[in-house]
Amino acid sequence: MFIFTAKVRRKRIAAVAAAAAVVCGVLVAALGLMQLRGAAVSTSADPKGVKSNEDRIAYLESYGWSVSPQAVSVEELLIPEEFDETYTQYLELQSAQGFDLSQYCGKRVKRYTYELTNYPTGESGILAGLLIYRNTVIGGDVLSPDLGGFIHGLEMPA
Repeated sequence: MFIFTAKVRRKRIAAVAAAAAVVCGVLVAALGLMQLRGAAVSTSADPKGVKSNEDRIAYLESYGWSVSPQAVSVEELLIPEEFDETYTQYLELQSAQGFDLSQYCGKRVKRYTYELTNYPTGESGILAGLLIYRNTVIGGDVLSPDLGGFIHGLEMPA
């Protein structure tokens, strides 16, 4: 059996603790500054590895949504080879969330649609859709299917 002893001075321990406190303070200040400037600090789940219904629900829940236990619809879509002006707003919406649909031109994707049960205004019938390509979320939206409805990104409105 070996016993190892070391002599550590109190000043050295205090210096290391002070340095650690400074680093933590800088990190907290940087995070606060990012939030004040409106930078997106993503708390959403990883878009890769979304294979099952449970994974899709967990992904939506990472944005703060509560959803129906099963998708209300599953569709197979073909992303067009070239986007025309009718896609401009939708592409901008996806781009603002960090999704780039242009790299999926000509690919078949699945759209899973879930009914939200906790929309902040209390409205019912609001839907959340996820575009999935090879177990990866490549796009998503929240929309009201009503006449004169709305569409926005996956982030919960303030």
